[in-house]
Amino acid sequence: MLLAVFVLPAVVAFALRLGAERPHWSDADHAATGLAPSPFGTPEAVVQVYAARTWGLRGSVAVHTWIATKRPGDHRYRRHEVIGWRLYRTGSALAQRDGSPDDQWFSNRPLLLLDRRGAGVAGLIDRIEAAIDEYPYAREYRTWPGPNSNTFTAYVGRRVPELGLQLPPTAIGKDYLADGAWFGKPPSGRGLQLSIFGLAGVIASPREGVEVNLLGLSAGVGAKPFGVKLPGLGALPPRTVDG
Repeated sequence: MLLAVFVLPAVVAFALRLGAERPHWSDADHAATGLAPSPFGTPEAVVQVYAARTWGLRGSVAVHTWIATKRPGDHRYRRHEVIGWRLYRTGSALAQRDGSPDDQWFSNRPLLLLDRRGAGVAGLIDRIEAAIDEYPYAREYRTWPGPNSNTFTAYVGRRVPELGLQLPPTAIGKDYLADGAWFGKPPSGRGLQLSIFGLAGVIASPREGVEVNLLGLSAGVGAKPFGVKLPGLGALPPRTVDG
């Protein structure tokens, strides 16, 4: 049973990735994808969350996630994320900069996970920025089991439960709880989570459903929407954007 649920889906995802074209990182595409509304034609506040497969074979089982925000009346987006190599160059893995919110991530097209606009969203941005300021791992990064880019996005989701953020099972690191805690809330802020340093645990939530984490790989049954979650393959059927 363990083999069927955790190992086989990951092997299938690895085989699919192995057979796909993968450009060298220096030649990878970072072009905008048009998933975000133009900041010049959108006067309202916007919050979006994206996930894209990571570069190389790691992308067979893992995604990179980030948060984009735009305040009312602004003609620019601000992108918030954690990037591992940035830690070694600048002393902090936390990157916050103005720019395109929906670029490809090393030739991997992002999936829009969450889209909030209009009334009340400016207040959400205030809370998001406050949570980012409190993120405890800006000067620490581990690809596995965390803290990494998905640990960061999940941390913000837990601090701002009004977002109702759901991260895919391929967001390895989302289950790494802050301050070494074993118990907490899932990234959606609804329900309960047990996690032993991101290596093993379980989620029970009216949004995420039931997820089991084993060595960073997640499998389970989603609640909203209903579906199956598998390591490497992600959510089936693919989840539509939460607006």
